[in-house]
Amino acid sequence: MRFLLTDEQREFGRSLDALLRAADTPAALRAWAAGDHGPGRALWGRLADAGVFALGVPEAYGGVGPLPVEAAVACVELGRHAVPGPVAETLAAGVLLAGAGGPVAEKWLPAIASGAAVVSLTLEGYGPYAPDADAADAVFTVTGDELRLAPGPGELSASADPARRLFRPEPGGAPVAKGPAIRAVARAAGDTAAFATAALALGCGEELLRATVAYVKQRTQFGVPVGSFQAVKHRLADTLIGLEFARPLLYGAAVELASEVSRPGAGTGSAEGSPGAGAAVAAAKVTAGEAGYAAALTALQLHGAIGYTEELDLAWWLRRARPLRDAWGTPSVCRARVLAG
Repeated sequence: MRFLLTDEQREFGRSLDALLRAADTPAALRAWAAGDHGPGRALWGRLADAGVFALGVPEAYGGVGPLPVEAAVACVELGRHAVPGPVAETLAAGVLLAGAGGPVAEKWLPAIASGAAVVSLTLEGYGPYAPDADAADAVFTVTGDELRLAPGPGELSASADPARRLFRPEPGGAPVAKGPAIRAVARAAGDTAAFATAALALGCGEELLRATVAYVKQRTQFGVPVGSFQAVKHRLADTLIGLEFARPLLYGAAVELASEVSRPGAGTGSAEGSPGAGAAVAAAKVTAGEAGYAAALTALQLHGAIGYTEELDLAWWLRRARPLRDAWGTPSVCRARVLAG
């Protein structure tokens, strides 16, 4: 069995990296945090043209998925570049709506695949907040066996990441699908959101480490770069090990999810999601989330006082690491799920 990425998957990641390096994501992040979604939506459209959001949408609705491995490759790059917007939620909505089927799937899934629609959602058991609901074209909520389209983004709540704005969606809205199958596909959508968030956290941690290594090579004390100090080397090595240990768990979860998708009945709303896939996703989520947060702590310490400044672009990655760690399953919740699975 092959556990390495294919040449095509690596090239896909490199192409996204090149696309995002050419974009001014810090400027898009600042605009997004201020409520100006124009630059972020423009970047979203370019990512859609590259096929990112089609990865979570079945071919019957204009997508190419679900392709969990390719989605992991994409989300790591999006996390590395701190792309604004509800990326994990939009990918999870592809699973949710495909499972629900009917008119709601026919209307929204092609728009998600093409990048015309940005979607946020809340699922029972994952908290009441929909990230970036004010920028979303649709906010879906699942309670019990009912899927609803929220009438509005609702009330803004405080967030540690100003470019990841949290909203409590307005209650009500007519059900767009209901029945026992909704509970099942909601669980699968929750796994997808947690999986994508793990990949975003890993990419965020990788960028924090890269920027920190570059900085300690330039910053000097006693006439030498601080990166030459043994204590600094050990701290960076520990951070790297944490990120590298998370990577195989992320792609292992992708393999589990891909196996689940290939089972008979998957994607029709009848699949409830295997415990093995859920435990694998939880393991990836807690490991990548903790590694990304540890990278943020390392970056903050080794950047010194400059790490606290608003002017430093890295501040956007520092602010993002902990929310990604806790979103779609806190470390304690994920550890409990691993033990149960």
